[in-house]
Amino acid sequence: MTLTSRRGLRAALALTATAALALTGCTTNTEGPQDSGEPREEVALEVDEEIAALVPADIRERGTLVVGSNVPYAPNEFKNEQGEIVGFDIDVVKAVAQLMGLEADVRESDFEKIIPAIEGGTMDMGASSFTVNDERLKTVDFVTYFEAGIQWASAAGKDVDPDDACGLTVAVQRTTVSDQEDVPARSKACTDAGKPAIEKVQFDSQDEASTAVALGKVDAMSADSPISAYAVKQSDGKMQLAGDVFDAAPYGWPVKKDSELGPALEAAAKKLTESGDFEKIAGNWGVEDGLIDDPQVRQG
Repeated sequence: MTLTSRRGLRAALALTATAALALTGCTTNTEGPQDSGEPREEVALEVDEEIAALVPADIRERGTLVVGSNVPYAPNEFKNEQGEIVGFDIDVVKAVAQLMGLEADVRESDFEKIIPAIEGGTMDMGASSFTVNDERLKTVDFVTYFEAGIQWASAAGKDVDPDDACGLTVAVQRTTVSDQEDVPARSKACTDAGKPAIEKVQFDSQDEASTAVALGKVDAMSADSPISAYAVKQSDGKMQLAGDVFDAAPYGWPVKKDSELGPALEAAAKKLTESGDFEKIAGNWGVEDGLIDDPQVRQG
């Protein structure tokens, strides 16, 4: 399935979106509970020796867990006003590292480069809202920890039905499930019915896609449900949700195939779930609805 779009339109919208962020602050991704003054429930954890013993020897000796993350994708991963990578995913992976007796070394990366870096051994894992699917399971294992669906959003006052979006322009972040699966499938249904295709407009970051919607430069966007909800909340009334959440699927941390790190992460996620600390972290970011009861290693 193609990942191309009209280069000129995408570039123009990206420039417009970036300028709007600078001038108006619309849908900025440098805002979050810890920046706005809202209280966060702190989660401080001690090392769990049994979980630490499961960590691969080379990582244990290094003392750091190298984690790839792509920003901005608020509230899961984005930069605060100090330029630090923060968010739900980041707080969770730091908690996991604490249980393992490690420090989380979160490194910013292009989304599509994280899995190849894990395969190549320059990163240990990813924490970047990865939806677990069959295609990704061909190259890496996953440890599930959350569940999200897809939800569309449009500019305020512009009613858009994702099931009847033929002929509309829809923004997506490049290489996400919205880009590779949701919008192409809906567009094909349009053309199969003899209707105009959906024009998919790709962006390198989610904030550009969200801002394009808020400015009315595209008709709608497709993104993971917590990301769309957060973008609407941060838009100062410039955006609205369009349709219900659909196609719920697990998020997972990608790790190298057959790595011992997978079972270690699974054990840490289970302990966070059983202790209630996972719920505390999710509550800090308003994403409690996506919690799962049984984190697991998934292999293709």
